[in-house]
Amino acid sequence: MAAKSPPTETDVLVIGAGPGGYVAAIRAAQSDLDVTLVEKDAYGGTCLNVGCIPSKALITATDVAHEARHTEYMGIRAEIDVDFSTMMGWKDDVVTQLTGGVEKLCKGNGVTVVDGTAEFTSEQTVRVTRNGTEQGSISFAHAIIATGSRPVELPGFVFDGDHVLSSTHALELEPLPDQLLVIGAGYIGMELSTVFAKLGVDVTVVEMLDQVLPGYERDISRVVRQRAEDLGITFRFGEGADSWESTNHGVRLLTETEDGDRSEYSANRVVVAVGRKPVTETLNLPAAGIETDDWGFIPTDDQARTAVEHVFAVGDVAGEPLLAHKASKEGEVAADVIAGEPATLTTQAIPAAVFTDPEICTVGMTEAEAEEAGHEPVVGRMPMRASGRALTLGETDGFVRIVANGNSETILGAQMVCPDASELIAELALAIEMEATLADVATTVHTHPTLNEAVMEAVANARGEAIHTLNR
Repeated sequence: MAAKSPPTETDVLVIGAGPGGYVAAIRAAQSDLDVTLVEKDAYGGTCLNVGCIPSKALITATDVAHEARHTEYMGIRAEIDVDFSTMMGWKDDVVTQLTGGVEKLCKGNGVTVVDGTAEFTSEQTVRVTRNGTEQGSISFAHAIIATGSRPVELPGFVFDGDHVLSSTHALELEPLPDQLLVIGAGYIGMELSTVFAKLGVDVTVVEMLDQVLPGYERDISRVVRQRAEDLGITFRFGEGADSWESTNHGVRLLTETEDGDRSEYSANRVVVAVGRKPVTETLNLPAAGIETDDWGFIPTDDQARTAVEHVFAVGDVAGEPLLAHKASKEGEVAADVIAGEPATLTTQAIPAAVFTDPEICTVGMTEAEAEEAGHEPVVGRMPMRASGRALTLGETDGFVRIVANGNSETILGAQMVCPDASELIAELALAIEMEATLADVATTVHTHPTLNEAVMEAVANARGEAIHTLNR
């Protein structure tokens, strides 16, 4: 990012150029507002640089290698040679292309971009510093905080980039280790574990709870766990990471159960993937009159507005769910509100994806949540083993599930664990947003043969009209 001195004043100050910040800046500039975007690291934030994009690039590459090695049942046999260094270089090229595109979009829309760290000095001004040197102050009419989040460190497990790695370090890890310990079986831990297992690394996952992907329904997480175990990943449930020490070959991890039983595991490196926390320590929020909640997030209303009327917060810094597409939507809403347009956040139809093998995607309510909300839900399900397209792909694990109101048949939610779940969920997110019914989706002709037919069949199953699976 080219260094540029900050202007003295601006209509809209955006702090952070991640998927929430750069989207907010562009949208505000499109409304003919004078916009200044301050970023201390790189365009695209965590998502483009050290999160969504590099991880999905590695997931794609390792999927290709794994599939090529396991197609004997199709009559295909191949000797696969993985050049890990070249793979990492390709991943970096993808990141560079996207971050460069964001820079061009910001400048092309007239956004003034400033390299530095912004710190509030009052409710209407910030001080910008670069490499510890003050660059000047900016007064603003409105501000949008979009500083994102970073990996959580466990006590005693300070990220050193050598023995103890964050998810960021793991995405830059070279050379490939023989053995890897992963602390945490959430979505980050499971995605990383799958990548390295498919590259032939001996992976052990330590999780203090009793299942992978806590928070997801067990029949969903069970599918992912089974596939992970088939890949050779070993799980140690009910164990918390206690401490570690270096060895001649890497690290020795000590764990402890609730009953006090202790175990130890050895590997070349240990990755800590136990969650993320908001980045707010450089902002001096009290100077702007803003307080965080008990978890460090900035509370906002349905227009992304903080307790200070002219200051907004979007993305991870504003709280769960920590999703790039949620950040972008909040950025659009905040910019529109500032421009005087009617806009509010709709959170019911925000899909969430986990890029494990197979993928998981959910949107809206589960059956239990629908019952708790006072609905009398009806549920439809389509197993992928009954999908013709899934059979032709050799990917028959998992299912698509639909939750609807039993009286009105309005679609309330969907959960799927299957190939390309992240692509299939959009239809159901749209259905929920439009308050579509089961009949609306069931009577829509879906292309054959496609995985998307499983959505149609699950919806029909909820109505007792499925053709390719038995009705409940």
